[in-house]
Amino acid sequence: MKKVFLGLLLALNFVSYAQNNPKEVLFTIDDKPYYTDEFERVYKKNLDLVKDESQKDLNQYLELFVGYKLKVNKANKIGLQNNVQYQNELRSYRNQLSKNYTSDSKVTSALIKEGHDRLQKEIRASHILIMVDENASPEDTLIAYKQAQEIRNKAIAGQDFGKLAQEFSQDPSAKENLGDLGYFSSFRMVYAFETAAYNTPKGQISKPIRTRFGYHIIKVNDVRSNRGEVAVAHIMLMNNKEGATPQSIKSNINDIYKKLQQGESFEELAKQFSEDKSSSTKGGVLNKFGSGQLSSQEFEDVAFSLTKENPISQPFQSQFGWHIVKLIDKFPIKGLEDSKAELENKIAKDDRSRLITNSLTEKLRKKYKVKRDDKVYASVSKLVTNDFYEGKWETPENTKDYSTSTLFTLDKKPVTADQFLVFIKSQQKSGIATKPVSKLVDVLYAKYVDEQLNTYYNSNLEDEFPEFGAVVEEYRDGLLLFDLMEKEIWERSKTDTLGLKAFYETQKDKHKWKTRLDVTTASSTKQDVIKKALAMMKKGNTADAIKGKLNTKDVVNVMISDALLEYDAPTLPKGTKAEVGFSEIIKQGDYYFVTNVKKVLPEANKSFEEAKGKIVNEYQQYLEQNWVNELRKEFQVKINKDVFEKVKNKLAN
Repeated sequence: MKKVFLGLLLALNFVSYAQNNPKEVLFTIDDKPYYTDEFERVYKKNLDLVKDESQKDLNQYLELFVGYKLKVNKANKIGLQNNVQYQNELRSYRNQLSKNYTSDSKVTSALIKEGHDRLQKEIRASHILIMVDENASPEDTLIAYKQAQEIRNKAIAGQDFGKLAQEFSQDPSAKENLGDLGYFSSFRMVYAFETAAYNTPKGQISKPIRTRFGYHIIKVNDVRSNRGEVAVAHIMLMNNKEGATPQSIKSNINDIYKKLQQGESFEELAKQFSEDKSSSTKGGVLNKFGSGQLSSQEFEDVAFSLTKENPISQPFQSQFGWHIVKLIDKFPIKGLEDSKAELENKIAKDDRSRLITNSLTEKLRKKYKVKRDDKVYASVSKLVTNDFYEGKWETPENTKDYSTSTLFTLDKKPVTADQFLVFIKSQQKSGIATKPVSKLVDVLYAKYVDEQLNTYYNSNLEDEFPEFGAVVEEYRDGLLLFDLMEKEIWERSKTDTLGLKAFYETQKDKHKWKTRLDVTTASSTKQDVIKKALAMMKKGNTADAIKGKLNTKDVVNVMISDALLEYDAPTLPKGTKAEVGFSEIIKQGDYYFVTNVKKVLPEANKSFEEAKGKIVNEYQQYLEQNWVNELRKEFQVKINKDVFEKVKNKLAN
């Protein structure tokens, strides 16, 4: 309900802010000003959304707008803004909205295009990994780099890359696969590795590439067009099954294949015989996949080779067992526009996201001036010891002076040294191992300043971007208003039974039943069947007896229903008369109908229970209107009529 209530707030047209229109005070509530720009913006935003034409009238709309602001003032007055749940919800909404401002859109767009361009191709590559920690010392990093370079030189000189991978690679799988990673596309490898693979021509070997795992040497074995994704079902008999020989397993899979050729159901055979328990109960259906996503290239190649004309494979063997695969569907690579949202989501979870963050941070370094107090910094640096590397460093006990010592100013905002000390302690599990300690503190300081730049920027988005501030303000007011309405109106209208019934007594003449018919209706697409049904109805046969006579096990020829319907109900066959008795056969579209009106009920007031849904809604409106009138007495509202006339003239043109 809250999502529906707040949904219209997202319809804000940001373009309206670009014009920097001058604003004037339109009205005040207890001397708090509300300006013409907000009123104009909200009116324009909702103009096409309101169904009640009276709400498009500017005089009426001003009344509604003032009432809205009165409620928000009331919510603040009784302290709803201090509710923890409210604050958490507002923070969540703000964080969601801020994503459009806390990332570099140009970098994001470039990464989306790059990712989509790379998705058009699949690369088959082998690699050799020399492991080195991401935060290793320069000395250890250099040793790893030289080792990788020496191995590359051997490969360039003509030595077999697979054998070099088997001998030197520290990727454990290289002993078996000789470094061959199979085919992959973008977003399947860490970004630096992916970039190196796509930038290395087919048949050539890359220079040593650093990732968080260490240094890689990459050989590109093949490049082909991306096959997209495929959805298949399979039947599998496992290799090395206890009590079975390779010959018996092969014989069994061939027998299953013969059953398929005889026309038996793939799904049923998968349920009976497939030994892949994760898929057999679903008729062998697997999640869709692309190249490189399964552990068996043989299985992938067979799956992608299937076509609509030849949807079922012959039996084949992988390292896991014997398979028969059935094609369900193929999914080609989507176009750029259709895949933007999906790619942006992948980028957010990928190493690429660092490029976006770094780009924004670089802009913030230029935007905001940071001035460090070098004496305070030197004093803080002396407090950090080698215990940091073992995760045992604690902030010194006597650091009270640091809570008043400004380490640096960020756009004139002071940041104290004690905050930096807390940050240093929090980073002991981050894996940063820069040595000596003095250089470690420099690294941590740079990281802390970048973090503070982003935090400061985020906290000032409302000032930086008026359109963002306006949307957040609308959410703030909307959330408060929801909580207030729930407390003052909605819950009361549901629980105040005496008040609701008393209100019903004043309104019951507005809630009437029209003439109603207690009617039995029979319908069929066959005229001869409906004639038989009518004859049986006239003889007093029950609905079950008629259906038992005219319907068969496989075919439903007639449907019969009983209902109490208003005379103009759309479900009542046209031509039904408001009088007791049987109708003639009525034809509507492809159907034939007959009705038996057993009773005619005249117009009457609805009972409280029958009208309750609408009465509750009207009672809510009644309570709200009276409540707004009370709020007008509680708060002092002053409207600047001259300014309002100018607004009306402006919006009319």
